[in-house]
Amino acid sequence: MRTITLISKDDCSLCDKALDTLEKIRKEKPFKLVVKKIHPGTSEYETYKEKIPVIYVDNVRLFYYTINEQALLEIL
Repeated sequence: MRTITLISKDDCSLCDKALDTLEKIRKEKPFKLVVKKIHPGTSEYETYKEKIPVIYVDNVRLFYYTINEQALLEIL
């Protein structure tokens, strides 16, 4: 089973939309979902703060900001 990691932060409407999209896709193509929240003051926050949400599939970064549903379905 593939693993998708969503890097997000609190109070992020794009992150909420990405999570909704992933949950919708997961109904059609099952995968393990890991949601990783980043917080100010951490090195991860500094790395990703301008790019979130960030989506990885099996540790390969595929999307910033939005998810291309069709592309993700084809990958899965």
